[in-house]
Amino acid sequence: MDTVPVYHGAITREAGEKLLLAAGTDGSYLLRDSESVPGAYCLCVLHQGYVYTYRVSKTEAGSWSAETAPGVHRRLFRKVHNLLSAFQKPNQGIVTPLQNPVVSHAKSSGSPGRNEGYDFHLQPS
Repeated sequence: MDTVPVYHGAITREAGEKLLLAAGTDGSYLLRDSESVPGAYCLCVLHQGYVYTYRVSKTEAGSWSAETAPGVHRRLFRKVHNLLSAFQKPNQGIVTPLQNPVVSHAKSSGSPGRNEGYDFHLQPS
């Protein structure tokens, strides 16, 4: 997970919401550790001033999946990058497509603000 630029680690729900609200653009998103389910992650997405949270987890077989809207077929992905890429498209069972990554500055090796304007688009594999 450490290679995923939008992964913020063990930040709280409140801290994640503050980051997304500061980004202020619908479709802003980040990943963080789940506070309630050990080993699971939360995909947090900003839409119309509200942060929606979707649980992301790895199956016993090693595939990644995300909980989406009821009635939406559960999809499995080989890599978390593929999951994020799929959710950049509309009508995938989340409130809005992932459009504006909120990159973790803790991972940047340069000066603060180095990742501003970072254009994070994933390619399917």
